[in-house]
Amino acid sequence: MIRFVLPLILALAAALPARAEVKIQEVTTPGGLKAWLVEEHSIPFTALEIWFRGGTSLDRPGKRGAVNLMTATLEEGAGDMDALAFTRAKEMLATDFDYDVSDDTLTVSAKFLTENRDKAVALLRESLVNTRFDQEAIDRVRGQVISIIRSDEKDPNDMAGRALSEQAFGDHPYGTVSNGTEESVNALTRDDMLTARDDTIARDRVYIGAVGDITPEDLATLLDDLLGDLPETGAPLPEDIEPALTGGITVIPYNTPQSVALFGHAGVSMDSDDFFPAYLLNTILGGGGFESRLMHEVREKRGLTYGIGSYLVDKDHADLWLGQVQSANNRIAEAIEVTKQQWAEAAEKGVTEEELAAAKKYLTGAYPLRFDGNGPIANIITGMQIQGMPIDYPATRNDKVNAVTLEQVNDVARRYLKPDNLRFVVVGQPDGLSSTN
Repeated sequence: MIRFVLPLILALAAALPARAEVKIQEVTTPGGLKAWLVEEHSIPFTALEIWFRGGTSLDRPGKRGAVNLMTATLEEGAGDMDALAFTRAKEMLATDFDYDVSDDTLTVSAKFLTENRDKAVALLRESLVNTRFDQEAIDRVRGQVISIIRSDEKDPNDMAGRALSEQAFGDHPYGTVSNGTEESVNALTRDDMLTARDDTIARDRVYIGAVGDITPEDLATLLDDLLGDLPETGAPLPEDIEPALTGGITVIPYNTPQSVALFGHAGVSMDSDDFFPAYLLNTILGGGGFESRLMHEVREKRGLTYGIGSYLVDKDHADLWLGQVQSANNRIAEAIEVTKQQWAEAAEKGVTEEELAAAKKYLTGAYPLRFDGNGPIANIITGMQIQGMPIDYPATRNDKVNAVTLEQVNDVARRYLKPDNLRFVVVGQPDGLSSTN
């Protein structure tokens, strides 16, 4: 039965139409949990997403990396099953669990067949409530994390990201690497794993999405069984912070033929009225692939890079407008100068009606393609909840994009794009560049 799971998932993806208008129901369990559900009974398969707000930002002082290590160890044994027995139990049920964590969110993803649903959910519950955290498993996963830390310390992209985060956020949890340091991870104990689990995996911060062969009544029972014994409350969330980025250049010497530059300044919150105009503006400036201004000016016109892009970063407690470019050491200075010029031109002159129309066509055409299976839809509807979006957002999102006017986009460009505030962190041996202020 195990060998048929992947074909079944692929068949489901093909069976669902690529549309954004999905019928979402809100389900409230007898125990008070809320979830969004999209029923799809054509194939006996369900995807379940369970997200907990907080993520690695909830690491306790002196315990950086604890939430990350804990998350990576959740499936390394539960109840009376060690890591191997737990893996075999999943395989026998033809089910799949995935545990992941970011700065703001710990996510649990599950996929299971209808015939094995009860047993799969019981197994998942064991991993969340009765995690073993055997010392052997902790030490094995710790070794994997430390290997990643050592690798990241030599990766130019990660080096740039660490430096920019430190400058932007200082002592805030966003200012340090969520994996922790080799020293902090080596010092973590089993008790730290238990504390990190209870700090993050709690009922007061959970968001749930389900898609597939399950009724609202069955989902309600399932969720109370699965999550009813979790702690009622987790650790307090961190405070909001304004990115402390100032204009200038930070050069980190590194022996490589090409330099990596990460750049940015403060951004726009998703719950702001300015978000959709900013989203369209960014698509035109650097988020629209080969059609963006930055790609045209830096790559196509001058041949300074293979790729450049910009993007809006909406964290729970801070907002950034970032970009990245890579170029030869003797050309990175020019790439940076052209980037600043394009940033300034967009701020001063705005964009054209033709550019806005093309960006709208691109964004509205691509959006329905995201809804291509149970798993992606469950992911989307859970993300909608944690972002505070209305339940009808998939049906109205493209209308919101199309409703944005040229005047709104250019007003946002004037108010948010600050070329003099751009901080460039350059990792490499860039000719003609040195750190400033």
